[in-house]
Amino acid sequence: MAESSVQDKIPSRHLAAAATEEYSCEFGSTKYFALCAFGGVLSCGITHTAVTPLDLVKCRLQVDKEKYKSVGNGFKVTIAEGGAAGLFLGWAPTAIGYSAQGLCKFGFYEVFKDMYSKAIGEENTFLYRTSLYLVSSASAEFFADIALSPMESCKVRIQTSPVGTFPRTLRGAFPKILKEEGIGGFYKSIVPLWGRQIPYTMMKFACFERTVEAIYQYVVPKPRAECSKGEQLIVTFAAGYIAGVFCAIVSHPADTLVSYLNKAKGSGVGDAVKVLGWSGLWGGLVPRIFMIGTLTALQWFIYDGVKVQLGLPRPPPPAMPESLKIKLGLVQE
Repeated sequence: MAESSVQDKIPSRHLAAAATEEYSCEFGSTKYFALCAFGGVLSCGITHTAVTPLDLVKCRLQVDKEKYKSVGNGFKVTIAEGGAAGLFLGWAPTAIGYSAQGLCKFGFYEVFKDMYSKAIGEENTFLYRTSLYLVSSASAEFFADIALSPMESCKVRIQTSPVGTFPRTLRGAFPKILKEEGIGGFYKSIVPLWGRQIPYTMMKFACFERTVEAIYQYVVPKPRAECSKGEQLIVTFAAGYIAGVFCAIVSHPADTLVSYLNKAKGSGVGDAVKVLGWSGLWGGLVPRIFMIGTLTALQWFIYDGVKVQLGLPRPPPPAMPESLKIKLGLVQE
């Protein structure tokens, strides 16, 4: 797909690529959204699986602060009880669950953003672009969490249950939950999961999009179109890390509730809040900031890298449409 054709789908915006570059698909096409979803699978599946040890310690700090007193102590106790292999408990549901989540998160985000943008028009898309990012990402995450929840339930129970009280593998955990609690057992924490993931994803996408825009406007000394692909990916990583820090903070109390509810059978959100207390809701925040900051940066780096490798159109940060400039008196007709 040549650049001129792509621009028909994105009025008044020029894609960051040489005019002679060929794209593998048209922006907004079914193939485009499918490849974005594939990028999401790799982005979330690889990164979350890679940080399984840190996630495991974080979950244990949240549900048993008496036994696991700090991040370092958590690693020490975990290795003492299960060896180095014990740090990777729950890797399988992590890989499967977050791959499914990534497919929906990134794929549906692109779908909803395109759909909502067309519904409100080009000028409103620019004027209310932050709201567009927030609504599109929230819509995508709603479905992404439905895909994630069964594996998240298995993962948390594998990682936080005392030794000998629950299976340590996915093939043992999944049928046990299904037999004892039915399908509902996989979704008992879906509400706090939405409470954790929807604000997280709204921050992840909106903060990232606006940070990229700010970096190109105030930091990078040349337009994005003149930057190499490597330079563009560096900007992507930096913006992703900044977004990740904010993501971790806004979603952490709900993350603690998810960990606690999956461990404590029969407990509700109110019960969990009462037991944990205000300070308990923020347990494990420091490792989670490090984990989510790194994760988010790597996820955006991988996702954008997949787009580059697959030849997908990559619109740069938005510019004010000419029609809006005329309305605002910034240019003459």
